[in-house]
Order: sequence, then C-alpha cells, then structure tokens
Amino acid sequence: MTDVRPSPIAGTWYPGDAVELARSVDKQLAEAEIRPLPGPVIALVAPHAGHRYSGGVAAHAFRVVAGTAPEVVAVLSPMHHPHPAPVLTTAHAAYATPLGTVPVDRAALEAFEAALDEMASLPVVRVARDPEHSLEIELPFLQRCLAAPFGLLPVMLRDQSPAVARAVGQAVARAIRGRASLIVGSSDLSHFYPGSTARRLDGEMLARIQAFDPEGVLAAEDEGVGFACGKAAVAATLWAARDLGATDVHVLAYAHSGHVTGDHDSVVGYGAAAVYRAAGPAA
Repeated sequence: MTDVRPSPIAGTWYPGDAVELARSVDKQLAEAEIRPLPGPVIALVAPHAGHRYSGGVAAHAFRVVAGTAPEVVAVLSPMHHPHPAPVLTTAHAAYATPLGTVPVDRAALEAFEAALDEMASLPVVRVARDPEHSLEIELPFLQRCLAAPFGLLPVMLRDQSPAVARAVGQAVARAIRGRASLIVGSSDLSHFYPGSTARRLDGEMLARIQAFDPEGVLAAEDEGVGFACGKAAVAATLWAARDLGATDVHVLAYAHSGHVTGDHDSVVGYGAAAVYRAAGPAA
C-alpha cells in the first residue's frame, strides 16, 4: 500500500520504535484494572494526550474491548487545527504507526459521506497529511488490544455545534449498522486549571457522559461547568451508540496530568468510559 498517511507524532506523542511502543502500550493495558460490563460494548470514550500523560487512563477504555474483533472501528475526534470544513476525514488509504498500517474502510467511509449528505447536506472533506494527533493517538491501543486487523472510519470534527455533532453521530451509526463494529470518541477534558478545579469540572463532564446525555455534554462549556476539547466527538459517539442499541455508559477511569508530572497548578483532565448495551431488550 503506497497511499499511507505518515505519522506526524510517532517518536514524540508516543514511542517511535515498534518494540518500545508495543511494550509501553501492553504495560498500560495490563495495569488497567476493570470489571466486566453487563453487556456488549458499542463505543468508548478515551483521552488523546501523549501516551505518557493520558495512556494509563485510555488503557482502561481499550482494556474492556481487548480480544474482540470488530470489522470496522470508527474513531471520532476533534480537528484542533484551523480548517474551513466542519467535518473532515483522511484522503489517504491507510494510517501509519510504528506498529504497521491501519487501512481505511472505504465502504464505511463512503456510506458515512452519503448519509451525512442526505441527512444534513454536509460534505465530508478529505485532507492529506493532516497534522491532527487526536485521532491517530488511539490507533496503537487498537492495534495492540484487538484480536484481528480492522478497517478504520476516521472522522474529525472542526464544527462543535449540536446540529453537526448529532448528524455525524447518526451518519456514523448508519454507515456501520449491521457490521461488527466499535466507535471511539477521542477527547481530553478541562485544560490548564489547578488540580482541584479540574476535578470539579471534569467530574461534571464525566457525570453527563455517564448519564448518556450528549446534549448535556455539549452544553457544559456554555454553562461554565465542564469542558472537553472533543465535546462534539463525544456527543456524536453517544448519539451513534444510542442509534446502535446502546443503553448505558460507565465511567472507567479519571486522572489529570498532575498525577504524572507532579505539577498540580495547571493540569489537563483525562477520562475513559464505555458505552454498552445492557442485558435484555434495548430501551
């Protein structure tokens, strides 16, 4: 495969050597203590800072799907860099990490583009060699924890409005319905508050995620009670998971950067959650 997006963050945001990266990710997965969930996992919420900072929290999310074999994984993330398009994807045929290439699932991508156009008249702009870290940072965890190779549906949201987030979530659900799938919503929480303030703000945001409340997730920043740089990705993940039959959310882990650096004066918050379908008929 020649049309591969080269990683702009390997060697900085996570180890650039394949053996070292595999060892690091495996160690974080092994150290993540989780309890079995009472139903199949439809989606995850995971942070996207450098693995040194947020990988221990992210590992809790990926540990709950370890050993499973989804055919397609949709990773929804923000686009942190300026771009006029509200919704973006890659123009490449695959993503590269030191652990190998992850092919884009063209059928899922084309179905997503068609659904988003039909439901919201929103184009999906394909970008080459994008610098966005928040989607790629999840791939090594998926490569190490899943039992088989998978196709990727990469979606980056620049527009964080409720209308766009809902449409993206519904279009993702339509694109992967009927296939063995997993959705990953990529987001950090509050940025650069003292640790005590971050815990309060992040606790409110995680409570809204656990309440399965995408509208509340999007409203938290306007209300000044919680923050997430990928709030639209999280809300879209919740809407997509609901359309696919998910009934409940469980927050798995929380920490902030001060727990790693020792600096509690200005921290970034990280949370992990699983969205699942409880035993019995969906609500």
